[in-house]
Formats: sequence, C-alpha cells, structure tokens
Amino acid sequence: MRAVCLLLQAFAAVVFARVILEWLPVPDEHPAGRVRRWLRVVTQPVLAPIRALIPPLRVGSAAIDLSPVIVILLLNLLAGALC
Repeated sequence: MRAVCLLLQAFAAVVFARVILEWLPVPDEHPAGRVRRWLRVVTQPVLAPIRALIPPLRVGSAAIDLSPVIVILLLNLLAGALC
C-alpha cells in the first residue's frame, strides 16, 4: 500500500512540474523543453479526459486550464483515502 501512496504523490508532483514548465518560454530543443515534452507525454493521458469534460476557463483573452488542479486534487483525495 505504501508503494501506491508513493506513486500517487509522485504523479501529483509530475503534474505540478508540468504546470510550472509550461510557463517557461523555451524551445523544445532546450533541456527544460525536453523535460517539458516528456512530462506532456506522461500526463496527457490523464489530463485529456478531464479537459474533455471541463474546458478551459475563459478570462478575457486568456484561458485557464483547470484540469491539472482537478487531477492533483483527485490524487490527493485518493491518497488520503488509501494511505
């Protein structure tokens, strides 16, 4: 059970890291861009269904993607229930 808890926390950290790295204006060839690209591959299968259900929130000309917040919240709730 401890391994499951660790995996849930690790995946939440990966989602959070993706959110932070998405803000960096670096090309994909940059080392941070390569990490960002890998994080997208790992997290996209989990974030895409949430985005399909809840589209980005429009704030003027910008849009706020709530899917990472929802995924992290669900992971924390699941970890709290299991651990």
